[in-house]
Amino acid sequence: MSDPNNKDFVAGMSSNARKSPTRVVFVTRRTSAQVKAADEDQIQTYPEVLFRALVAIEALAIVLVVISLLFNAPLEGLADPSHTPNPAKAPWYFLGLQEMLHYFPPVVAGVLVPTLVVIALIVIPYFNINIEAEGLFLKDRKRRLQIFYAVAVALSVFLFFFHVYVALVPSLIVVGLMLLASSERPKTSFSQYLASKPLSYWIMTWFLFELAVLTAVGTFFRGPGWSWVWPWRS
Repeated sequence: MSDPNNKDFVAGMSSNARKSPTRVVFVTRRTSAQVKAADEDQIQTYPEVLFRALVAIEALAIVLVVISLLFNAPLEGLADPSHTPNPAKAPWYFLGLQEMLHYFPPVVAGVLVPTLVVIALIVIPYFNINIEAEGLFLKDRKRRLQIFYAVAVALSVFLFFFHVYVALVPSLIVVGLMLLASSERPKTSFSQYLASKPLSYWIMTWFLFELAVLTAVGTFFRGPGWSWVWPWRS
């Protein structure tokens, strides 16, 4: 090949398509074009992955059948329109939303918040946010800490203003863990583990923590009139 700075095309013989993709090759009678490449190892996804999924489905089905044979479903009596249970609780997967209705207006807790969550689940994957999945506070630490403090204080004041203490407590726990991850020199392996987590990890952790706490409170700590009761008291 000629000098790379030269713009003129020069005909030559080459068998490496990756090293010189733009070329003219003359193949003689006793030679053939050959691509020399070192590809990475690949794992076949069929039928190995499909077989593993089938095994997992069968195992889960067996476990569910065994549980259904050994334990009865926690069903109540037949519905009686003349006797409405107090409180009338939604299914467990909606108890977190029902708990929010106790603090916020129905339009906020029943329409606005679920709509924003669904929109976020649809839109967020289309943003190229931290593709390398690096720690949240590893770069531009000072500026990110300022944003973090502002968001944490605003969220805490908002929850405290509406007396949503069941959501304020897990939020403060997540804030404390994020402060531990923001230290410049993590001393323990646990703090190093937290420091390596990206923003998506913290958002999902906070969301799942809040969902679990609200569901648990609505299941075990709400009595007649949706008042607060301790589980061990009748």
